[in-house]
Amino acid sequence: QVQLVESGGGSVQSGGSLRLSCAASGYTYSRGCMGWFRQAPRNEREGVAFIDSDGTLRYAEVVKGRFTASQDNARNTVYLQMNSLKPEDTAMYYCAAAGVGCDSTGYYYGNFRFWGQGTQVAVSS
Repeated sequence: QVQLVESGGGSVQSGGSLRLSCAASGYTYSRGCMGWFRQAPRNEREGVAFIDSDGTLRYAEVVKGRFTASQDNARNTVYLQMNSLKPEDTAMYYCAAAGVGCDSTGYYYGNFRFWGQGTQVAVSS
């Protein structure tokens, strides 16, 4: 049984930082694409960062230069370091595993098989 568990969310002021973690059990991250997504109320879920099985990283334009994704294979954990946070970054953040390469997912949330429960990030101005 695959389980992804996020942690690290919270409330910060604009310009602050948070680091999200996503620990996996029953799944090895090297199997395929890992994605960080977020969803704000009344918005569609959007991808913000992806790590492919070969370590290739990809970011949404709105977070480039501010967010950094990484993975620790020994701990089977992926991270999302979020710096220079803005109020518009406020959302529920999810990690997800595709089980296939990132190109095969089209970076679309509907093509990711396994999801964590989410962790809330709130950024105040």
